[in-house]
Amino acid sequence: MEDPTHDNAAPAGRFEALLRDENASQIEQSMTLCKALKLYAKAVFWSMIVSSTLILEGYALAIVNMMYASPAFNAKFGTGPADGNWIISKAWYYGLSNGPRCGAIIGLLISGQISEHFGCRRTMTGALLALCLILFMFFTAVNIQMLLAAQILSGIAWGVFQILPAVYASEVCPIVLRPYVTTFINMCWIIGQYLAAGIYLNTASSTTQLAYQIPFGVQWLWIPLVAVTIMVAPESPWWYVRNGHLEDAREALQRLTSRHYSAAEIEETLVMIQHTNELERSHVAGTSYLDCFKGTNLRRTEIVCLVWMVQTLCGSGFVSFLNHFLQQIGMGPLDFLQDSSREFLAGFLGTICSWFLIRVAGRRWIHIFGLTGLFMFLVIIGSLGFAPASDEAAKWLMRFFLYSLTFFFDFTIGPVTWALVSELPSTRLKVKTMALARVLWNISNIAVHILSYRMMGVKAWNWGAKTAYFWAGTCLCCLVWSYFRLPEPRGRAYKELDLLFERGASARKFSVTQANASEAELQRMQGGERG
Repeated sequence: MEDPTHDNAAPAGRFEALLRDENASQIEQSMTLCKALKLYAKAVFWSMIVSSTLILEGYALAIVNMMYASPAFNAKFGTGPADGNWIISKAWYYGLSNGPRCGAIIGLLISGQISEHFGCRRTMTGALLALCLILFMFFTAVNIQMLLAAQILSGIAWGVFQILPAVYASEVCPIVLRPYVTTFINMCWIIGQYLAAGIYLNTASSTTQLAYQIPFGVQWLWIPLVAVTIMVAPESPWWYVRNGHLEDAREALQRLTSRHYSAAEIEETLVMIQHTNELERSHVAGTSYLDCFKGTNLRRTEIVCLVWMVQTLCGSGFVSFLNHFLQQIGMGPLDFLQDSSREFLAGFLGTICSWFLIRVAGRRWIHIFGLTGLFMFLVIIGSLGFAPASDEAAKWLMRFFLYSLTFFFDFTIGPVTWALVSELPSTRLKVKTMALARVLWNISNIAVHILSYRMMGVKAWNWGAKTAYFWAGTCLCCLVWSYFRLPEPRGRAYKELDLLFERGASARKFSVTQANASEAELQRMQGGERG
């Protein structure tokens, strides 16, 4: 099929292509949620399947952290016993906890390259199959060095999962569905963590090596199923268009939509994808990492990177040390199942509620609202740190506000971040922009993890609840940045976002600035005909 948006196309063909592009854009932007679910139910299904790979990462990261409380795990890989108990040394604790994040940095940079050649589907299938092999290292590890190597190698595979599900979901679903399918990724993380808690509780009492082998090995039940399903999933039509496979893009659109979506509508959608691709290629022709820092893409890269770093700097690091902190404030031994269930429930309900919020509010507003609320929660928790150690009421209030903080994070910043980072990059550089941003997320996460451990450690800085003041300060800095730099992408087609960035629209005026490339070009062509 000849590309109707090619610069050498006849004026009449160009005019017809622009009309079809404009019609497809208007239909997509005016589409209701119910109609979108009816027409794109299969696209939602496939995006959820692809996003379920994040359940694996959430599970794997959580299960290793839980293993530190397992006597059998500590006896196998720890040192001692100095006081009668085997323990994992602080150095190895840092290594095992941050090893996957270091591996993820490598995986992210690699996936940004290979996914452009092989597509999301084949890249993710390859990562899942590699993870199946790496699990043998966990299952048969004879020392802590081998375990660390397994952590780093598995992190490379997880780096692929950290961005490609969001890229895929944002490309196969229409505008009205994108915030839901991308924020669903946040839910997958929570589900994975909860599954880890449940499996750990059923194996923790074992004194044999099965106490840690079963939690690692159970992933073999899930990975092959997901890999086979993703293998037969339709590829993103945007990837096909970028690589010049128009017939494959048409077939992918047919597989992603229902029978109620006519052939004419599929053709118009295909023209819209082509026109957006040509528009972006006219601004920056390349698709390398270096191109992320050229022209208007520099601003887009900065925004996406900072949005993802905000997720770690707004106080979520404090939330990650929830159970550790509850012990520090003197609540006594806590039932692990109750704590894990409450934490899961808070995050789960927060994400569910965010789907209602994102329907009535813009991404920018939710981001600013979320940071404002988190700042207030952190200040309150920090202030409660001045209460006497004997004040039981203050301890229970801290506990309540910590769970409230978890809920509020997963109600606002947690899920909306996924929507923002998948909508704001250009489609041609989306994978690489998100890869760079997620690399910074992992680096900042490592720093936050080490810093939080020292802040709340009794043998380190021992700040206790006052640690919340520090994160309140970083949260306030994030709030100021968000107000001045974060634009509103809600309801915008990708080509409209391209034009708004090209024109240098202010972040605070993004939502009210008009931008329609096809309509403007149609008016110019009609004016030329009248002349």
